[in-house]
Amino acid sequence: MARETDLIALGRKIRALRTERGWSQEGFADNCGLDRTYIGGIERGERNLAVLNLLRIARTLQVDVGALFEMVEVRETEERSTQATGGKRR
Repeated sequence: MARETDLIALGRKIRALRTERGWSQEGFADNCGLDRTYIGGIERGERNLAVLNLLRIARTLQVDVGALFEMVEVRETEERSTQATGGKRR
């Protein structure tokens, strides 16, 4: 379950960065050298990305690859905090 939610969070982050930069999904895919349907699958959290494809995406977005994981890490930290407090958020 965690893997799927991590992929969804990563996909949402990539989509947010893409749209902030004004890229259409098709134009972004072309600049990454990837298929548009593959990008769509990534953004929906349906695809588990290879490292090389993650690097292509980060370079096209002109961000450090670590920036793509910021939301994933925040969500994971919140889940641990909730578990440690018996289901109550701090």
